[in-house]
Amino acid sequence: MENIYASIITIGDELLIGQVIDTNSAWIAQQLNKIGIAVKNRISIGDDALEIKIALDFENQNTDVILITGGLGPTNDDITKELLCDYFSGKMIVDQKALENVKYLFEQVYHKPVSEVNLKQAEVPDVCEVIPNRRGSAPGMIFKKDGSIFISMPGVPYEMMGIMEDVIPYLQQQFELPAIVHKTILTAGIGESALAEIIKDFEDNLPKEIRLAYLPNYGMVRLRLSTSGFDKVKTEKAISDQFLQLKKLVKDYMVVDDDETMQQVLGKMLLQNKKTISTAESCTGGSIASLITSVPGSSAYFEGSIVSYSYEIKETLLGVKKETLEKYGAVSEETVREMLSGLLAKMNTNYGIAVSGIMGPGGGMPDKPVGTVWVAVGSKEKQVVKKFKQRFARAKNIEVTAMMALNLMRSFLVNELVN
Repeated sequence: MENIYASIITIGDELLIGQVIDTNSAWIAQQLNKIGIAVKNRISIGDDALEIKIALDFENQNTDVILITGGLGPTNDDITKELLCDYFSGKMIVDQKALENVKYLFEQVYHKPVSEVNLKQAEVPDVCEVIPNRRGSAPGMIFKKDGSIFISMPGVPYEMMGIMEDVIPYLQQQFELPAIVHKTILTAGIGESALAEIIKDFEDNLPKEIRLAYLPNYGMVRLRLSTSGFDKVKTEKAISDQFLQLKKLVKDYMVVDDDETMQQVLGKMLLQNKKTISTAESCTGGSIASLITSVPGSSAYFEGSIVSYSYEIKETLLGVKKETLEKYGAVSEETVREMLSGLLAKMNTNYGIAVSGIMGPGGGMPDKPVGTVWVAVGSKEKQVVKKFKQRFARAKNIEVTAMMALNLMRSFLVNELVN
């Protein structure tokens, strides 16, 4: 038995000029990985017929599955369908089910007349197997050549994801796939190089079939062990034994021994203990609340947020004293303490997070340079306040600050709820 490899080709000039960010290939790679198909290559190509054909030829020689997104629209710059028809020596025909879908969408859903351009969406090469698009008008297509499977899907992420619901079981039927197993630890409070020193001997003695990856982001580091094998029980046992050793080595810095986000970890703690939280945000502008509410079911523990960007809002809504702001400034321990107290009184939640800082590029002062942030977390009975110094551009400073605030809240809850 051999491993099955895939490549992902995303098509569109908009990807190459940065007008649209390619999220498709990352999402597709995750789905393939779950079923045991390893992604060997990911490339983006403009709307250039020759370059696309060159890529198809290359990937056909090197991988078993080639997944293509983009270029299936009805306009002249969407060239993928015609190109694939030519590449696989087919001719265009009207697929009746695709035609019915197009008519239904425009007449029953959009309440618009169906134009000739729209009707072209129902045309497909006669050498393909059609995949229905339940979320849009352009169907997916499956081709086979020289032992490889080519799958073409729309570039619109929502539509592509819908078609992948049919693609995944199709691929599972076509191949005998190995189990790909990942084990992940999220760490905080230690850098990548320091972690590497702690686990150096462990890493040097890992079995060759198990790989260790360092994934730093937002001031935290994920450690991921990966392996694969056709005997799922043996594969999982082998990696689990190594994972236990790794957990013991990094236990002082471990946030969670699963591939979860910080907001998911925090949400679980609040939900399990039936506690609520709210946020008062100045420099992060609601980013912390956005992270918290990105978790399904967060309404069970998140009450709301006050984005107190100005002095006036800090005073009127959060009750920060005018004298505090005049004496210490908005970016200070004293101010975030009062922001937190006012938040808890106003929202009546068990816990709260308050943040104020200077995200840049301007606004810095000698005693408070750009990147200076104060964060307060806690309850009415107990609070913890910490100063952070970020070192990035504005957008990154905001992202990192939001994550650091969530982690400070998590650490507080560990002491309050777990110990």
